Amino acid sequence: MFSAGCLGGFLNSIAVWALGVAGLTGALGVKIAPELTPQWLYPKLVWGGIWGVLFLLPLLKKSYFARGLLLSLGPTAVQLFVVFPLKAKKGMMGLELGALTPVFVLFFNAVWGLAAAYWLKYAGEKP
Repeated sequence: MFSAGCLGGFLNSIAVWALGVAGLTGALGVKIAPELTPQWLYPKLVWGGIWGVLFLLPLLKKSYFARGLLLSLGPTAVQLFVVFPLKAKKGMMGLELGALTPVFVLFFNAVWGLAAAYWLKYAGEKP
């Protein structure tokens, strides 16, 4: 579960970085364009792995796709309602970063959930 979450965290991070570098987030008015550094990436991998423990919950066991999307709502809620307003001081749901920030957070965390679910499926475990 942890390794699946780490992979999800890695792909989530690459998606965040790539869309920032490509200018898509900025073009849509969202100020999310991190630099791809070990200091930025490492915590994403660890937290992705920790969030991977959610796959132990007996939810939607027959559909890895739906399960990954459902479980991605956990880290999404924490990012939008805890990290952005309390730690990063970017307002509720990170709206100080742009009006579409919640949409990007949903998308990026869906990448995490789907990647982790696929990893579990193809590693021989049933998510």
